[in-house]
Amino acid sequence: MIELDDRLRTARGHARDWGRDLRATALDLDRDPDTVRRCLDNPAVRHLSTMLIPDEWMPDRPLIGGYRFDGMTAMERVVFAEEIAAGDAGMMLAAPGPSLSGVLIDLLADREQKDWFYGRMLAEPTWTFFALTEPDHGSDAGAMQTALEPDGEGGLRLRGAKRYIGNGARASIGIVFARDRPGPLGATAVLVETGSAGFKAEPIPTVGLRGAQLSAILLDDVPVPAGRVLGRHLSPTRRGVWSGVQMFNRLRPGVAAIALGIARAAHEYVASQRGSLSKSERLRWERTGRRIDGVRQLIWRAAAVVDARPADGHLASAAKARAARLAEEVTLEALGYFGPGARLTQPMLDKLVRDARGVEFMEGTGNIQRLNTFQGLVQGKLDRG
Repeated sequence: MIELDDRLRTARGHARDWGRDLRATALDLDRDPDTVRRCLDNPAVRHLSTMLIPDEWMPDRPLIGGYRFDGMTAMERVVFAEEIAAGDAGMMLAAPGPSLSGVLIDLLADREQKDWFYGRMLAEPTWTFFALTEPDHGSDAGAMQTALEPDGEGGLRLRGAKRYIGNGARASIGIVFARDRPGPLGATAVLVETGSAGFKAEPIPTVGLRGAQLSAILLDDVPVPAGRVLGRHLSPTRRGVWSGVQMFNRLRPGVAAIALGIARAAHEYVASQRGSLSKSERLRWERTGRRIDGVRQLIWRAAAVVDARPADGHLASAAKARAARLAEEVTLEALGYFGPGARLTQPMLDKLVRDARGVEFMEGTGNIQRLNTFQGLVQGKLDRG
């Protein structure tokens, strides 16, 4: 059993209080994703807006219970993610801040690029995006069609399309993966400003996790200064696809924790809204609680592994697949406590069901995660027990 230390227990307690506060705006955000702009002073949103900014760039970071938290470890991220997502996963994904791009900045950016990126984050609440997935090729970096080409004047230009990009239509800056040459080392990440000529983003209607405002992005000869190419100081083998794998390994436990938070929210909803339960219902409810506790241990273990060995994402894949499935099962089970019309009479529970389904498609579907887990077993990197 993994036990949290005093520092992380403090983080968990504060984040749990923040999560409770988010529930008041959860349905509003589900109806109108722009609700997030009216919630920038919420403690959870404020914390997320500077999460993944290292203390070197934010030496005056506010203390939480006497401790500093910058979100630079997977264990810290999963603790906050579960509690905030238990309040509202939509708001967690809608919040401004470095988000996915912040992990890649930490991995690939040079000093000048970090100063620029973190400076933008600290100047005002700033939304970011991370664009890898394409309309016809998904997240297959080998089949990527978005092109990065010289513009003939010392700079570069981007041409292509991306899809299912969180916060794409509200972001100011972000990271785009494109191909600058053939072969396995041809994928390159670049920093892009959404105000640049040729950049266009439009929201895509979604059933769940509407706060994230998934978007379609069109890149029509978007100018990119040469200094915005990430990993320019690194060897080709340590940027591109390699960096993407490292990034997803680090973030995957946090995605699992979001799913866990949704499952826990549904479990707690039953206790708070149903009143008394029959004996059989009580036994079923308690059994579900034990399942939630078990998956939490798996997520914490996966986070600890990633923090120790960032290249080892096999257990994190198992955690994400298991947590996403748990979220769907628990939210659907919760409907059964309220009768056949529950999705109409319990709008919050209906939202949790939709959000749970959305997590399945975040950072790779269950099939992809199971394949990665299987590879870890075959290679002896996972304990079969």
